[in-house]
Amino acid sequence: MRTLEEVRATLEIAKLKEEDLQKTIHCLSFGDNVSSADYCLMELDDTLCKHIEAGQSLVIRGDKDERAVLCSGDNTYDLKIADTSNLLLFVPGCRTPDQLTNSQDSSHVAHTQIWGFCNSYWELRKHRPKLKKLKKILMENPYEGPAIRGQEENTENRVKYTMEDLLERIQASEEEIKTHLETIHACQIDGYWRVLDFDYEMKLLGHVTQLVDSESWSFNKVPLQNSLEELAPLEPKEMIEHCLNCYGKRYNENDKVFYALHEDKVCRGVALMLLQNAVKFNLREFQEVWQQSVPEGMSTRLDQLKSVALVDRTSRPETICLLRVEDLPEDTLERFNHLFTLREKWTEDDITPYIQDLCGEKQTTGALLTKYARSSMQNGIKVFNSRRPVAT
Repeated sequence: MRTLEEVRATLEIAKLKEEDLQKTIHCLSFGDNVSSADYCLMELDDTLCKHIEAGQSLVIRGDKDERAVLCSGDNTYDLKIADTSNLLLFVPGCRTPDQLTNSQDSSHVAHTQIWGFCNSYWELRKHRPKLKKLKKILMENPYEGPAIRGQEENTENRVKYTMEDLLERIQASEEEIKTHLETIHACQIDGYWRVLDFDYEMKLLGHVTQLVDSESWSFNKVPLQNSLEELAPLEPKEMIEHCLNCYGKRYNENDKVFYALHEDKVCRGVALMLLQNAVKFNLREFQEVWQQSVPEGMSTRLDQLKSVALVDRTSRPETICLLRVEDLPEDTLERFNHLFTLREKWTEDDITPYIQDLCGEKQTTGALLTKYARSSMQNGIKVFNSRRPVAT
């Protein structure tokens, strides 16, 4: 280990003045068996630092065939290795200049041991959660309703997932997973998360809307307790309440629970039911059947179908078909390639619902279109097509 005299000799050779330096001089030395593989560094922003300081944890998630992501309680981050030309040293107990004082009368040497070193670190970038897999694995075993009396639900060779299982499989934070479970109308049954079979979900919605009609209730004031009592002979109360949560907003009035059914959600559900078995539907005929199929007093509008159905105004007659954003690729380039195989040219209004979810933090759909598409004018309307040839 160096002595103060040896340090002063080194300063003289380097032509540095001792009075220009801190009184505490760190003398670094490598410990035994130090290796660059012993430690990894990760750069955290203020939010994640406070998250760690509060005693919370960060989790790295991903299957063997997936690129790892890091998750906090409510956000997902991409992990990327960043190389640095400077050697980064791990020195426990080392104090920075702002932590030192010059209260000592003379210089002194502090011997500090290096525990490890590294020439790269993990760089984090906030990223969209990868949630498509969530519905995919839950759809392996959709809930089709209670078993017929005397029979049990056939779950042989079918996997069911708890929240802990989903956290192991899905590359997203727990908060993001919970939000998406709500979006896809999943519910907990016997401790497992399940998505409802679409036909069964529509059956539940039909029971609710028919009850509202028969009782002459307002769609904005559907009493929970009365609904459960009236429909209990047909379906489990938990499923009726789940349906009301999916298609309405819960509120309390005079110590009673009511639901205001959401017109757009109900109309959207009915439209999906009509479109699911048709490749294409004559638009005018579809609009007539759709309006006749929704509960009396509700009005259908095409803007209720953004991101789930695509209208073709160029065909004769005009048509509409099912195209759900949740069925499209999660990768941005793959998404654009797929969209341009479906249609060569898109207006901004048509394509926006199908790329909105790709936008990162502070990113706009306009920026995505500039990067992945080429614009041109067609009959006075701006349209977008692929920047490269796309196989059809």
